[in-house]
Amino acid sequence: MSGPAPPARSKKLDRPPAERLYGRRRGHALRPRQLRLLAETLPRLAFRLDQAAEPASAFAVPVREVWLEVGAGAGEHAQAIAAANPEIGLIAAEVFENGICSLLARLVPEGAEAQAPLPPNLRLWPADARTLIAALPEASLTRLFVLFPDPWPKARHARRRFVHPATLGALARVLAPGAEWRLASDDPTYQAWVEETLRSQPWFALDSVVETRPEGWPPTRYEAKALREGRRPLYWTLRRRAVPV
Repeated sequence: MSGPAPPARSKKLDRPPAERLYGRRRGHALRPRQLRLLAETLPRLAFRLDQAAEPASAFAVPVREVWLEVGAGAGEHAQAIAAANPEIGLIAAEVFENGICSLLARLVPEGAEAQAPLPPNLRLWPADARTLIAALPEASLTRLFVLFPDPWPKARHARRRFVHPATLGALARVLAPGAEWRLASDDPTYQAWVEETLRSQPWFALDSVVETRPEGWPPTRYEAKALREGRRPLYWTLRRRAVPV
C-alpha cells in the first residue's frame, strides 16, 4: 500500500524572486564615527567585484578556502568565524549600513579608522549578495552561511526570501562538491518555506536539522533575540552533492 501523498507544492515557489530582497539600507541617522567608518575603514576591507574571478587573492594573507556569509548583520558571527579559522578567507555580505558600522566599530578603535590593522582573512561585500554570487567562479566556495535571514513572513513578500528555488541553482554553481551550507531561522513561516524549497531540489543533501545550535556555530544577536522572545530556531546543515539527483 502506498504511503500518504506528498503535500501539494505551493504556487509561491514558482514565482520568480524579487529584484530586491533586502529592506532598508540604513536605519537611524549615522553618527560622525559611523560615517568615518564607512568612508575610511570600509574601503580597506571591501571585496571588489574585479576580485571575484580569483576570490582567494582578495585577502591580505594566503587562504586555502573561501567561505561566504550572506546577511552578516552586525557581524558577530563573521568576526568569530574569521578569528577561529585564520587559514580561510571569509566574505561577509551585508547591505544594512548600521550593521556594517557595528562590525567595523568593533574592529578599529575610534580615531584610527583609516590606519588600524584589520583582520587579514575577512572581507566585506556591502551590496546584494546575488551580484557577488553571479560573479564568482564555479565551485569557488567551500562553505556558505545564511543565518536568520529576513523571513519576509507575509505571503505577498515570499519572493523576497533569499532561500528560493531560483536561488538554489546559483548557490550550487559556486559551491564546490562537498561544500557545507549552514542555514538557520527562528520564523515558523520561513522554516516551513525552507523545508518545502529543499524538498524538490537536486543539488543539496540534508546532513541534519536540529533545534539546538550545533557545536562550532558562533551565536548571533538574532538568535539571542529569538530565544529571549520564546521562538524555536531550527539549524540546517546541507551538503553540496557531487552529482545532482
